[in-house]
Amino acid sequence: MSSIVLENDCTRMAKPPAKNDLSLSGISRGVLAPLIRLLIWKCQKIYFHTVESIGHHKRDILVLRVENARDTLEEAKQQFQGALDKFSALTQFDGQALEDIYRQLKIEFDYSRAKAQAVSDRIDAVQDVAEALFAEWEGELEHYSNRSLRSSSRQKLKLTQQHCGQLISAMRRAEGKIDPVLRVFHDQVLFLKHNLNAKAIAALENELITVTISISGLITAMERSISRADAFVSALNGQKALSANG
Repeated sequence: MSSIVLENDCTRMAKPPAKNDLSLSGISRGVLAPLIRLLIWKCQKIYFHTVESIGHHKRDILVLRVENARDTLEEAKQQFQGALDKFSALTQFDGQALEDIYRQLKIEFDYSRAKAQAVSDRIDAVQDVAEALFAEWEGELEHYSNRSLRSSSRQKLKLTQQHCGQLISAMRRAEGKIDPVLRVFHDQVLFLKHNLNAKAIAALENELITVTISISGLITAMERSISRADAFVSALNGQKALSANG
């Protein structure tokens, strides 16, 4: 449990300031970025050393984090689909109090934003352990005395790096589609808040097609990422089983 807490603390510290964050804390994080990165790197080394000391290797951690990212993507997909359904239903104004419509949309937006942040955190976690695993693997290649085994291991490393890179790229593409959806969603919630009248409901109706197309594209990208994650985990588990049998 302590190792998980340590990792979470490091992850929170690693978050860069927002582009438009002119607060004192935001500026401080920007100025101290090199020092923070060094501290994060040391935290990660301590974390990996701790979990490996109790028998969990980086490959196992990578599998677990990919599975967690996959599950979080699935949860986010369900949330955005549910938000779209709610958005569509609320455009069919049937005399419901406008304050209630706003409140429901605001709840869906907040849930969606939380899921979006969880997706980003999970992808970052996958990338962190992947980089650590591949750096370790690369360094250990020189420990082989048998050239044939070293060559075989190097080929497996390159193949695993390629597959992992494709997975992370797919996840990042899905992540990149989230923010435009949230911006549109946020605009509609804010407009509804400022205009609790029939005009606001009409605006929701006008944006329904745009929101539907955006969320459909997002869900497709998420489904591709989920499929890649499943394939990557199967491949890694297959390599592990092969090594054990060998």
